[in-house]
Amino acid sequence: MGHREDLLEGAKRCLLEKGFARTTARDIVRESGTNLASIGYHYGSKDALLAQAYVALVEEMSDAFEGSEEIRGEPGSLERFREVWSNIIATMREPGSLWRLSVEIVAMGDQMPELRDHLARAQREGSRGFVAFFTGMREEDVPEETVDTLGTFYTTLMLGLITQWTFDPKSAPDADRLTEGLRQVIAGVERS
Repeated sequence: MGHREDLLEGAKRCLLEKGFARTTARDIVRESGTNLASIGYHYGSKDALLAQAYVALVEEMSDAFEGSEEIRGEPGSLERFREVWSNIIATMREPGSLWRLSVEIVAMGDQMPELRDHLARAQREGSRGFVAFFTGMREEDVPEETVDTLGTFYTTLMLGLITQWTFDPKSAPDADRLTEGLRQVIAGVERS
């Protein structure tokens, strides 16, 4: 690995250990075995590096959304909805969950517009990925309109779950409760 990759790996470890606000450039350098000048050369700033490290961590975590086996349930079905959310929620139960870091980053967003803009672009691609998980489509085939609607819906659910699991994991919903809630929404729509 070169300095660029070493910095990214070091930054990921620092984020998980210390969080965004408490990670310094020197922490990253120490963890990566590189030097301070490498951060500016490869990423422009410590915050830009940390933002990319966070996005990389989320992308790695998305593999867990599929679980260890193929996702059960037909694309778009309630069974698939329950299965995917069950896999996602399992990642929230882990100690030192990446999702706690997400709450910190959301809270800091207005203080760092460059970071917020970078993560907003990444969130859009995350919304596209959610559509792919739940519908069985390939990410590259998901239309922009679907990203703006269904993808945003799933992202909103995710952000709400992250907040609930961070704030009060004992009463946060599991996949069965989410699925039952969706079933009730569908029944209400069908009645009207």
